[in-house]
Amino acid sequence: MRAEQETATDLRLVGELTILRSKSMDDAEADYSWRIDPKLAELDATRPVTLSYPEYVRYHRDDVNYPSPWSVRMAIDTLDGRHIGNCMYYDINTEKSQCELGIMIGDRKYWSKGYGTDVIKTALARIFTSTELDRVYLHTLTHNFRAQKSFAKAGFVHVREVKRDGYEFKLMEVLRADWEAAHLNEKLPTTVGNSSPEVSALSMAQTQTQADADPLLGS
Repeated sequence: MRAEQETATDLRLVGELTILRSKSMDDAEADYSWRIDPKLAELDATRPVTLSYPEYVRYHRDDVNYPSPWSVRMAIDTLDGRHIGNCMYYDINTEKSQCELGIMIGDRKYWSKGYGTDVIKTALARIFTSTELDRVYLHTLTHNFRAQKSFAKAGFVHVREVKRDGYEFKLMEVLRADWEAAHLNEKLPTTVGNSSPEVSALSMAQTQTQADADPLLGS
């Protein structure tokens, strides 16, 4: 298992507007600023982080040094290298052949400019070409129309309403068959380095709980 985790640190996916890469210690300062932001927390149906920065750095270091085989965490960079957010797919479950996707564009200057949609498309291409998972789903607050529009552009469809912890969400999903039909003749985002570092880990997976879910990225 350790070998798969170490290889995953080389992850780098290039989309049209963004680059998804493995998390590093250099991301800690920006990540912390986004986690303590009340507006971002509100959009993700959670509360701002109350840890001090030194405490958060210790937490962040563990995430970077000891990645989970049941989730893949990625930083979002612009093509010129500016770190603007984070993305992850988690609760990887090979019995049900599915995972949940989460995304957060923390830098407000990059909202409503297509970056989120590009990230989602790039992440989906990664999942459906490098794993055997057949379903990717997510939850978004019912009043977060900006996010829903971005998810729909990337291929997600509405499944049903979900109430949880006092919040109302829309459950959305993308199925492999639909994704493959829509992208049959398209050029996919580029993967730099090992094209599928978590494939071996996925083959060993059974089920996963919400324990690995990052509340800032997805509910």
